[in-house]
Amino acid sequence: MPTQISALAVSKSFDGKPVLDSVTCSLAAGERTGIIGENGSGKTTLLRLLAGRERPDQGEVVVQAAGGVGYLSQDERMAPQTTVQQVIDRALSDLRTVERRMRRLEAAMADGDASGLAEYGELMTVFELRGGYDADARVERALHGLGLGLVGRDRAVGSLSGGERVRLRLAAVLAAAPEVLLLDEPTNHLDDGALQWLEEHLRTRRGTTVAVSHDRLFLERVATSLLEVDADRRRVVRYGNGYTGYLAEKAAARQRWAQAHDRWRADIDRLREAAATTARQVAPGRPMKDGNKLAYDRAGGRVQQSLASRVRNAEERLRRLLADPVPAPPEPLRFTPVLRARGLQGVVLDAAGIAVTDRLARTSLTVTAGQRLLITGPNGAGKSTLLRVLAGDVTPDSGSVTCRGRVGHLPQEPRPGRADETVLAAFARGRAGEADGHAERLLSLGLFDRDQLTVPVGRLSTGQLQRLALARLLSEPSDVLLLDEPTNHLSPALVEELETALAGYDGALVIVSHDRRLRRRWRGAHLAVQATATAATAC
Repeated sequence: MPTQISALAVSKSFDGKPVLDSVTCSLAAGERTGIIGENGSGKTTLLRLLAGRERPDQGEVVVQAAGGVGYLSQDERMAPQTTVQQVIDRALSDLRTVERRMRRLEAAMADGDASGLAEYGELMTVFELRGGYDADARVERALHGLGLGLVGRDRAVGSLSGGERVRLRLAAVLAAAPEVLLLDEPTNHLDDGALQWLEEHLRTRRGTTVAVSHDRLFLERVATSLLEVDADRRRVVRYGNGYTGYLAEKAAARQRWAQAHDRWRADIDRLREAAATTARQVAPGRPMKDGNKLAYDRAGGRVQQSLASRVRNAEERLRRLLADPVPAPPEPLRFTPVLRARGLQGVVLDAAGIAVTDRLARTSLTVTAGQRLLITGPNGAGKSTLLRVLAGDVTPDSGSVTCRGRVGHLPQEPRPGRADETVLAAFARGRAGEADGHAERLLSLGLFDRDQLTVPVGRLSTGQLQRLALARLLSEPSDVLLLDEPTNHLSPALVEELETALAGYDGALVIVSHDRRLRRRWRGAHLAVQATATAATAC
């Protein structure tokens, strides 16, 4: 299929900080592409470049779309006095302009003026390509599909909730039916019904779709290809065959890395053995014939020179290999419980009637050793507050909390170090010995490269901060893990690895998550927290 979107050696920086470096990628017409990566990696920047909302510092972005480009940003503001109908009309303005011009040309041709026939044909092509005859029906389908069917068209935007405003902007962009659709986190603020409608709509629409998304289930159901923005290297890697292909290629890349390390180790061992063996060898031990000592010594000297040359060659190859090592791939993430070592059994966490004024309704829960508990509820219901109370970071206004064993807590917005601390110093803080002594432990987790250990915490992206907080949590044993939206900010591949690590964790696990894929796979108890005075009870 023809290429519709191209980025050619594109670089972009903000305030002197590089975000994308010499990125080259292309998308064919009709592709459904997900842009993935951890928070702060440059996903939104890449989408804005494709949409023409940002200009690259270097390189070029080319988008060929006679049927128009539609763009949904995360943070677009709409005037509060604007009505719902005006938002829809603005989204359809290009299409309405084409339609009005067509009607004028039709009237002129009915009066015998055929001079606009060629223009009329071009406009007709564009109008049909954009689905002009179906525009009003599309508006109704989008509004109903996204849960806005009962919202009056004369309602002011300022009277809508934040979620309703996001869904209105999404409905308007979809109703315009552009040839190229660029969406930044389109699944935010959607309930399950709206998510299902959106996924089906994007799967069946004509044209090219590019969506930044952290929603793995959305990517799995919609995307035919993925672009991963690497936050550390500021590059973009393309994966075919959707989310499944992405996971398969990640696994294959890890296997190739392990094989390359094994070959490097084998070459090191072979060259060391060859150098040692050859160095021990001496001139041929054949007996001297005819008493010709001069000839015998001359032949022996040639052999010794050859052997010495082979030793030098082997040592030089060995030196080059050691100067350019192939490290072993990091071991899979693992949490380290102390449960079995201490023999902890029975109830490890008990909260009775705890409440925090205006933040958490009266809630009770009991967690036993090794139990899993998923906490869900609407935004503002107090889920994060509940975890902070359980962790001992917030004192409840009423009720009590009893905890046995060591608790590890990952807050939703972690602050794993001071802004002036290096990554290594923040990781080592509170641990015995000098910070340098903890470098290999941090590197073994595979969450940071060696050259990142000296980066100040204040320069880390949101995703890198999450990785640092996760590294501290992984490297300390815990009887109970309290995790608040642990999949936020991370790349999908790391999220998958984190879920595997949690599945192998033997301690008690209490987790707050909106992640649909995690919730679909959940096997354990469930606590629904309500944003009311009604007590929540684990089940």
